[in-house]
Amino acid sequence: MDGMLGLLRIHVKRGINLAVRDVNTSDPYIVVRLGKQKLKTRVIKKDVNPEWNEDLTLSVTDPHRPFVLTVYDHDTFSKDDKMGDAECDISAFIEALKVNVEGLPNGTIIKRIHPCRQNCLADDSCIVCENGKVIQDIVLRLRHVECGEVEIQLEWIDIPGAKVF
Repeated sequence: MDGMLGLLRIHVKRGINLAVRDVNTSDPYIVVRLGKQKLKTRVIKKDVNPEWNEDLTLSVTDPHRPFVLTVYDHDTFSKDDKMGDAECDISAFIEALKVNVEGLPNGTIIKRIHPCRQNCLADDSCIVCENGKVIQDIVLRLRHVECGEVEIQLEWIDIPGAKVF
């Protein structure tokens, strides 16, 4: 299956209580990888609770392949420090796209996903219908680090001619 299914817009909202990697703060940015694609946010200086409010858009060819989000601390004179990562499974989100959302009231929950060992969710995540679109708010708990969470929102962008199902 090498055809593109559509685009996944990842709205990177903010980081919460990210790890300190400089003297008493960090200069965080996020890299999102899916397959060979790699996108990154801007660096936010001296902030362990950064607000990015940035959209990163990935093309999706395999609904079962998760994307990986990694937080780094930008350093001017040395290699950037890793501040944790999280894997995000999009298969439930893509499954929810099969639901006919036409006529559903805003905020209708299509599916609720609970945190478990198999995912990096910090909290329940709901896939909802909003203005005829399917969106999912997610708080990811970072792995391989002492603390930190990242808040994102997924939104699907249909491409004319591409079919999810």
